[in-house]
Amino acid sequence: MSETAPPVRLRPEILKVPAYRQGAAPTKPGYKLSSNENPFPPLPSVLDAIAAQARETNRYAGAAMPELRAGIAEEFGEGSHAVHLAAGSVAILYQLVHAAAGPGDEFVYAWPSFEAYPALGLASGATAVTVPLNEQAEHDLDAMAAAVTDRTRVILLCTPNNPTGPAIRRADFDRFMARVPADTLVVLDEAYREFVTNPEAVRGEDVLGAHPNLVVLRTFSKAYGLAQLRIGYGVGDPSILAAAATAAIPLSVTGIAESAALASLEPAARTELEARVTEISARRDALAARLRELGVAIPAAQGNFVWVPQGTGTGEILDAAALAADFAESGTLVRPFPGHGVRISVGEPESLDEVVRVVGEHLAAR
Repeated sequence: MSETAPPVRLRPEILKVPAYRQGAAPTKPGYKLSSNENPFPPLPSVLDAIAAQARETNRYAGAAMPELRAGIAEEFGEGSHAVHLAAGSVAILYQLVHAAAGPGDEFVYAWPSFEAYPALGLASGATAVTVPLNEQAEHDLDAMAAAVTDRTRVILLCTPNNPTGPAIRRADFDRFMARVPADTLVVLDEAYREFVTNPEAVRGEDVLGAHPNLVVLRTFSKAYGLAQLRIGYGVGDPSILAAAATAAIPLSVTGIAESAALASLEPAARTELEARVTEISARRDALAARLRELGVAIPAAQGNFVWVPQGTGTGEILDAAALAADFAESGTLVRPFPGHGVRISVGEPESLDEVVRVVGEHLAAR
C-alpha cells in the first residue's frame, strides 16, 4: 500500500490491500529465517541441467512440457487428472480464484494462513471470507463448512498451514468434504507436503480421485530448493485446470525451470533430496522441542518452519513485533505476523542455537 495518492484513478479495493511482502534479507551477519527457503544448495545434477538449458535462453520454452507433466502425474497414480504448470503454485491460486469467483462471489480460507490469500480475489472482484484458526492453530473445518453459502465458489485449505504449522488430518478432511457442495472448488494447498511426518495427515494423492471438485497444489520451491526458478503445479480435473490456464499469463514457466524440475525428479536426485528433507524435518522437531522447553506453546510443526504464537511464554507476554525486532538486532530475520505470532524457518544447523538464544533472552527480559 503506497503512502502517496496515485496520479491516476485506481480501484479503491486494490489500494486498501497491502501487496505481498517477501521475507527480507539480513543486513548484518546472521541467518535468513523469514522466507521458508531450503538451506541446502541445489544438487550438482540440477545445476548441470540449468547450465545446459541456459544456452537456449533465446528460445521460448515449449508450453506443453509433456515429460515434466508425466513425471508429476506418476505420483498421483492412474486417473483422468491433468497437471497444470505455473510460475510457482501461488500463480495457480490466483488463476483458480479468477476462474471460479467473480463479483458477488466468495472464496473462503482460514486465518492466519498464506499471506497471498487476501489478494487472490482482487482482480476478479470476489470477496474473501476468513475463518479463524482454532486454539491449536489448526483449520477449524467445522467453522469453515458453516461459512460456505450459495455464494461460495472456492475454498482454500493450506496444509501444513503456513505460518502456523499443523497439517489437516485425513479423517477431518473427509468429514469436511462430505459437507461441501460438489460444485464448489476446493484447493488443497500442499506447498510443504514433503516435510509432513504425521501419518494421520491428509495426502493429496490419496484423496484426489474421490473428489472431482478438488485441485491439489504443490511446488518445487520448498523441498526441492528451486525457489528462485518459480515453478509449481496443480493436479485435478482437466476442465478445471483448463480454466486456470485461460486465466494464466502465457509462457510463464521458463525452460530453465522445466529442466531443473525434471532433473529433480530423477531417481538419484529424489533420493538425495529426500535425505535433505528428512534432515530439515529433524531440525524442525528439535527446534520445536527446545522452544517448548522454554515454555513457548509451539503448535504441531509439519512444514519447514515453527510458529511462535503471540501470548504467554514462561508466564510472560510474548509480543510478535518485539520478538522479530530482537531477532533483527542480532542479525537474524524471521517473519512476524503482528497480533498473531512469529514464523521461524528451519535453516542451517547453527541457526537453531541462535533461535533458542534470542527467544530465551526475549522472554527473560519481559
